[in-house]
Amino acid sequence: MTTQTTAPKNTGATAPGDTPGLIGIPARIGRALATGGGVLTVVSTFLAWTWTAEFPGDLTVYGYPGGLQVLVLVAGALTTLIGLASYDVKGLRWLAPAGADAALRFAALAAFTTTWYTVIAISAQLGGVVNLEPGGYLAAAVTLAALIGSLALPVERPEPDPFDPDDTGWERFKHTSSHNWQTVKAAFASGSPRPVRALPSSIEILIIVAVLAVGLFVFTYGIGTEYDELFVGFLITAGFGFAALNKSGLIAQASQITARHQNITVCGAFVAAACFPFTQSDDQYATIGVYILIFATVALGLNIVVGLAGLLDLGYVAFLGVGAYAASMVSGSPSSPFDLHLPFWAAVLVGAAASLVFGVLIGAPTLRLRGDYLAIVTLGFGEIFRITANNLDGTSGPDVTNGSNGISSIPDLKILGFDLGTQHDVGSFTIGRFANYFFLMLIITAVVVLVFRRSGDSRIGRAWVAIREDETAALAMGINGFRVKLIAFAVGASLAGLAGTVQAHVTYTVTPEQYLFAGTTPPNSAFLLAAVVLGGMGTIAGPLIGASLLFLIPNKLQFLDDYQLFAFGLALVLLMRFRPEGLIANRRRKLEFHEEAEAPTVLSKTGA
Repeated sequence: MTTQTTAPKNTGATAPGDTPGLIGIPARIGRALATGGGVLTVVSTFLAWTWTAEFPGDLTVYGYPGGLQVLVLVAGALTTLIGLASYDVKGLRWLAPAGADAALRFAALAAFTTTWYTVIAISAQLGGVVNLEPGGYLAAAVTLAALIGSLALPVERPEPDPFDPDDTGWERFKHTSSHNWQTVKAAFASGSPRPVRALPSSIEILIIVAVLAVGLFVFTYGIGTEYDELFVGFLITAGFGFAALNKSGLIAQASQITARHQNITVCGAFVAAACFPFTQSDDQYATIGVYILIFATVALGLNIVVGLAGLLDLGYVAFLGVGAYAASMVSGSPSSPFDLHLPFWAAVLVGAAASLVFGVLIGAPTLRLRGDYLAIVTLGFGEIFRITANNLDGTSGPDVTNGSNGISSIPDLKILGFDLGTQHDVGSFTIGRFANYFFLMLIITAVVVLVFRRSGDSRIGRAWVAIREDETAALAMGINGFRVKLIAFAVGASLAGLAGTVQAHVTYTVTPEQYLFAGTTPPNSAFLLAAVVLGGMGTIAGPLIGASLLFLIPNKLQFLDDYQLFAFGLALVLLMRFRPEGLIANRRRKLEFHEEAEAPTVLSKTGA
C-alpha cells in the first residue's frame, strides 16, 4: 500500500479550516502552551534544581544557571522566540520564513529532552527524585506542557489509500501504522522558505560573519565540555536546535546568502578556525583540534576518490601511512634507516610523492575493476601495507620500518627558524605545541580545499562526475575512464600523504597499528569513509563536518566503555536512515534520496 501525502501547512497562525494536530487540544491553546512553556522553561533555569553540589555543574544556585541549565535556557529561549514568531509578532517574523509550527515542535522537543535527561541523571546519581528542588520539578512540568502544546498545532494530514476489502487483519494494521507514521512525518515537515531578497553586500557579509561566529562558539563550547553529562546534553540541544532552525527556514536562507559570497565564506571559515586556539586557556583542546584537522584533511582527499569519481576505496588510510612513514624516515629520527634530516618543505614533498607513487602503482592494475571488486582490492592493499610495515623489522624482512616498534623520536618541525615544538607568546596569549601544529594543519587544509575546489570545477572534475554517475555512458561519450580514475586515485593519495607528513611529527611515532581498516579511534579506513558519507559526498564542508563529529563524539563518549561503539553505531544507523544524503548534501544527491524534494532550476558541474 502507498500513502499519498500533501505538503504540510507550517504557517504561524491557525486558519479556521486547519486540521487538528497529533493531540486533541485546540490549536490556540496548544500554541499558548508551547509559547508559555518556553517562557517558564527560561524562568526555571534561574531556580535551583537540586540541593547538593555533588551533581556536576552546581545546579544549587538561584539566579544563575549553571551546567545543563544553560542548555535548557537556550532551548527554552528558542522555543519562546519561535512561538512568538508563530503569532506573527512584528520584528520576529524573519525567524520562521518556512513556517513556525514544525520548528516549534523541534524546539520544544529540544527543551523537553534536555530537561528530562538532566532530571533523570540527577535522580539516578543522587538516589531518587527526592533530591530535586522545586526548579527541577517546574522545568520538567513546563517542558512537558510545551511539547504537548506543540504537538497540538494543526497538521495537514496525508490522505490514505482506502482499505482493500480482501486485506487481512495484519495487512490492515500495517496500512494503519504506515499512515500514522506518515502523519507524524507530516507534523515535523516544513514548507519551502521564501527566497532571501538581495541585501547590500556589507549587510550580507555581516550576516556571514555572525553565522561563522555562532559556529565557532558552538564548536568551542562542545569541545570544551568538562564532564560527560554536559556533553550528552550538548548533543541533544544542538541536534534538536539545529533541526528547529532548519525547519524554520533560517538555515536555507543563510545558505542562500553564503552561496552569493562563496570565497568570502570560505576565507571567513578559516579565519574563524584560526581563532579557536585563542579561545582556549591551555593546549588540551588544541590537541583534539589538530587531530580533527588531520582526519578532516584525509577525509577530504578521500572525497575526491569516493565523492567525485565514485570509486569505493576501503584501504585509503594506507596512503596516510605511506606519507607518514616516508616523512619520518627523512626527518632525522634515530630509528630511521636513512641518516637524513631534510627541511619541512622537502619532507612534505617526499611524503606526498611517496603516496602518489603508491597510488599509481596500486591503481594502474586495479582501476579497470568496478564496484565491489575494486573495494575488495583496495581493502587488501590497506591490510598488505600494515602487514608489510610490521614485517620490515630486520627479522622477517629488511630493517626499514623497525617493525611493530615503528619510527620513533621524530623531532618537531622547524619552519624558517620557527620551532613548532615550543611555546610562543603572542601578545597576552600563549600558543603551545599543539596550537602551532593546528595552524600548520589549517594551512594544509586550506591547500587541500583549494585543490578540491579547482579540480572539481575543472574539465577533469566534470569527467569524474560523469564516471560516478554512469561509467558506461561516460566511456561512450569519449572519456578515457581508466586515465580519469587513475588521476583521481593519485590526487587523493598525494593529499593523504600530505596530511601524513604532519601527523608523523605531531605524534612523534609512526607504527603500523595506527593504520587499521577499522578501530575504536580514527583515523582508519572505515571512519574515513563514514566521514565522507555522513558529511555529504562530493561537497567540501560535508567531509570536514563529518570528520569533526566522528573524531569528537567517540573522544567524548569514552565514559560508555564497552558500549561506546554500540551507541556510536546506533547513532550512525539512525542518521543514515533519516538523512541518507549526508549532513551537507548537494542538490543532486538530495533529489536522489528524496523524490518529493523540489527540483533545482540550475545544477552546477558537480550538482551542488
